[in-house]
Amino acid sequence: MYGDDIHLRLHRIRAERLRQEAREAAARRPGARPLRTRLGWTLVEVGLRLATPRGPHAGLTARLDY
Repeated sequence: MYGDDIHLRLHRIRAERLRQEAREAAARRPGARPLRTRLGWTLVEVGLRLATPRGPHAGLTARLDY
């Protein structure tokens, strides 16, 4: 069928245009880091917080004044 081939070509053209627009938009934001990098550093930060022992004064602690 002729329509299937045309539809596929139009889809590929549109997909390439969308990719180009995404690249241009990313180039306009020089300070933005990729999502993978931000997520990675967030996981490192969470891991360090979990691995660091807490002192008795940190967080919610029960106070017994007697």
